[in-house]
Amino acid sequence: MQFDIWLLFLLTSLGISLTPGPNCLLVLTHGAMHGTRKTLWTIAGGLIAFTIIIAVCMFGIGALLRSSLGWLTALKLIGGAYLIFLGIKLWRSPPVTVSSDSKPRITSGWTLFRAGLLTGGTNPKSFLFFSALLPQFLDPHGDLFIQFLVIAATYALTEFLVEYGLAAMADRVKPWLARVGKKFNHICGGLFVAVGLALPLR
Repeated sequence: MQFDIWLLFLLTSLGISLTPGPNCLLVLTHGAMHGTRKTLWTIAGGLIAFTIIIAVCMFGIGALLRSSLGWLTALKLIGGAYLIFLGIKLWRSPPVTVSSDSKPRITSGWTLFRAGLLTGGTNPKSFLFFSALLPQFLDPHGDLFIQFLVIAATYALTEFLVEYGLAAMADRVKPWLARVGKKFNHICGGLFVAVGLALPLR
């Protein structure tokens, strides 16, 4: 993966990680209920789930590329359109709200890990999203496994940093999201639209 493409993926990955989703909300909730250290179990479960999803999507896409490079162009166009759709949907979404009282009090590290794993791995939107996003950054002539390692590690890093920050500042972040959540949705939605428009054309 070329450095400029990786840098663009890093910025896109950061935008994805910052976008409020099921795992972010779970980490916020667990951070408020159990503290930062214990919420690391939740974060670890989510990261493993996302890594598995990225692997399934990338190697599935790789199989298509081996049959015909024309699939890459088609996937880029379809994926770009889907990212634009998601961006518009996020732009219109209401601010997210989180309540630490909405979840049962969980104390076992394994249970927290399982909650993060299942929340990340059972969301069908994650498969659709990564299937749309990843073809924009793949080099069909490069080593797919090396690209997987780079992409998975980059996304895991940004996701960990964001989720750890959310867990550490759970009590402060929740009212902030309620106050400026609409503008935050506009920024993240605009980022998805920009990626959806620009990357299929490169």
